[in-house]
Amino acid sequence: MTQEPSPVTDLDLGTAASTEQVAQLLRQLRRRQARQCGRSELTYRELAARTGWSIGTLAGYFGGRILPPTDRFDVLVSLLGATPAERGPLATARDRAHENRRRPKRTLDSPVPRQLPMACFPFAGRSRELAELDDLVRCRAGRTRSAEPGPSGTVAVLSGSAGVGKTSLAVHWAHRVADRFPDGHFFVSLRGFDPHRPPVSPTEVVRDLLAALGVTARTMPPSDAAQVGLYRSLVSGRRMLIVLDDARDVDQVRPLLPGSADCFTLVTSRDQLTGLVTVEGAHHVVLDVLPVGEARDLLARRLGDRRVAAEPETVDELIHRCARLPLALAVVAARASARPGFALSTLAEELRDAQDTLDPFTGETGSADPRAAFAGSYRRLRPAAAELFRRVGGHPGPDLTAAVAASLTGVAVPAVRSALAELTRAHLLVEHLPGRYTMHDLLRIFATEQARRVDSQAIRRAAVRRGLDHYLSTAYAAAVRLYPADDPITLVPTAPDVTPERLTDRDQALRWLESEHRVLVGAVEQAAAHGFARHAWQLAWTLASYLDWRGHWPDLAAVQGVALVAATRAGDQLGQVHARRLLARAENRLGAYGKARAHLAAAIELCQRLGYPAVEARCHLNLSLTLELCGRYPAALEHARRALDLFRAAGHRPGYASSLGIVGWYHAQLGEYHRALDHCRRAVALQSELGGHHESPYTLDSLGFAYHKLGRYAEAASTYQRAVELYQEVGDRYNEADTLVHLGDCQQLAGAGEAALAAWRQALDIFDDLRHPAASGLRERCQASAAVEPTAPRRPPLVIHSSTAAPGH
Repeated sequence: MTQEPSPVTDLDLGTAASTEQVAQLLRQLRRRQARQCGRSELTYRELAARTGWSIGTLAGYFGGRILPPTDRFDVLVSLLGATPAERGPLATARDRAHENRRRPKRTLDSPVPRQLPMACFPFAGRSRELAELDDLVRCRAGRTRSAEPGPSGTVAVLSGSAGVGKTSLAVHWAHRVADRFPDGHFFVSLRGFDPHRPPVSPTEVVRDLLAALGVTARTMPPSDAAQVGLYRSLVSGRRMLIVLDDARDVDQVRPLLPGSADCFTLVTSRDQLTGLVTVEGAHHVVLDVLPVGEARDLLARRLGDRRVAAEPETVDELIHRCARLPLALAVVAARASARPGFALSTLAEELRDAQDTLDPFTGETGSADPRAAFAGSYRRLRPAAAELFRRVGGHPGPDLTAAVAASLTGVAVPAVRSALAELTRAHLLVEHLPGRYTMHDLLRIFATEQARRVDSQAIRRAAVRRGLDHYLSTAYAAAVRLYPADDPITLVPTAPDVTPERLTDRDQALRWLESEHRVLVGAVEQAAAHGFARHAWQLAWTLASYLDWRGHWPDLAAVQGVALVAATRAGDQLGQVHARRLLARAENRLGAYGKARAHLAAAIELCQRLGYPAVEARCHLNLSLTLELCGRYPAALEHARRALDLFRAAGHRPGYASSLGIVGWYHAQLGEYHRALDHCRRAVALQSELGGHHESPYTLDSLGFAYHKLGRYAEAASTYQRAVELYQEVGDRYNEADTLVHLGDCQQLAGAGEAALAAWRQALDIFDDLRHPAASGLRERCQASAAVEPTAPRRPPLVIHSSTAAPGH
């Protein structure tokens, strides 16, 4: 039986090897292979026949006169029986021999610099970034082994906002990999954003580096260019790690880059230094705030696991208040460490009370002060970018677009893009989604502080007004495109230097509302807080149908509640009517029927006093829904008829048509199916006459229900299906699901059990997404139907022909 190869142990593969030591390895492998195979050693002639190389070249490899190239060395060790586990160490030995041969002889007056500062302790997190940097070192080693030409050296740019922990990470990682760079380590603070001292010039840095490499004042070249050339000559062929910390810009870094492929340069900066990526091929590693888990680990390492575990909810709040920024977390941890007997909740309460200022994060020195750190970046901004930064601090939402930025500053969109780019390069803004910019909460507080310091109250208020104008005008355009049947309102005039976004179709309108959902909710609150009452209730009005139809009922209740308070405070009675009506709509969805009735009663009284019959009619329709949800169908029918009369008297044909359908629905609920059919057909015909955008899925659902109850299943299914399509077009998910349930009921009665189950499951998915209580009962129906359907007698499937479509379609 052939013996397994034993490990190569005669040489110490962990130390640098020479060409002769590599030859010894090859000879040892050849002897071992012969012994294991029970034959004489392979001759140079035999090896030449197998490889196609000359005998003289092979003699040079085994005699220690020639170092085999990487590819040939790999072939040789494979032919000589090296195991997969041995090939890596063998290749490393060969590489070290190659590097030693290239490295200039070190003399006694050529010191090995070891300039890394003390590593930050304790260090937590950043596993992804550390792994990314480790991969770059491995790639550098692979390129050094390769015979193919490659870049002159590896450069990595570690960029991120002030206080995000760039220097800590750079130093921690440098200590981790220091042993891979035996010829020395440089650490240079370039002071690019130091709030107290000017940046260091590249010329000064080069002279310091030369001195560290043993160049004396007497032998120092006189010119800057010659000094850079000498620096690159001295590091050529050496495996060195160079950390350039806190770089201001590309021009400060470029003269300090070595020309050697054996060196690794890590640059940290608040600027993205895109020039290094573009020209020098630098690898860009972006450092963001810590993930929540890593932020918790940081606090645990500084405060102890027991203290952190004792107050988990408070720790979560501290992480949130610190915006997961390492510098802020370190300051908070230091304050907590100084008061070991205090509960962390005490510190959280202090941060909570001072949530609009950075004062709680002030450290003992400027370097430990987030405000000072942010100021270093802010001072570098050009005036346009600085102004935009201050405006973004007062923006109500989590992120914004270029169009919003333009309105906030009162300029055109093309003019604001350069300021956005500048803020993004400086990591004062982050483009977290294509075209959407954000900043963490501590930067937002700093921006607000700067606005209060630099801008007058009138300037700040005008900027808030422009932002609200932008959102109100665009949201109203979206609402009109999506829900044209709603009665228009007269908007607050838009300021002339505001540029609302253009929405060309319904899909774009819906996408815009989905993207700006959180921002718009915040805008309603901001409008109320700053005394813009009409903006508050009108923004809430534009959002009502979107929030309702997408199932965002808590948000619907919140914004209408804010709008009602703002309108009441301002004495705006029309605003109160709309806010109460739409707040009742939210309360209906949330099951608070008593509150809904109270709001609607007050709104109806106001309408009667002010003389708004069409708005009063809509209030009666809302009240009919409330009564229906309470099971009071006769009372619901009465209010629907009252709405019908008001719309007829006002000559409001769209409202009259929709009221006809709703009256028909309540006749159907009362078992009066032929009367329901009559009303619904008339409603559909009138809506068809008014135009396509007045086609109402509500009316079609009511008509389908009447067909359904009269046993006209094909007509019912066709009408239901059209209603579902219309609900999908406008994004009304709740009523889409409700009609799908009706469709499934109809199909089940028609004997199409599989189709019914499919419709119910589609409705169930929507109810689950909306977290609506209807999901529970529907899930039971689906499970029961799925269990029965395979063994149930099969009837012919329900076939829907286009000729059975509802009248008017």
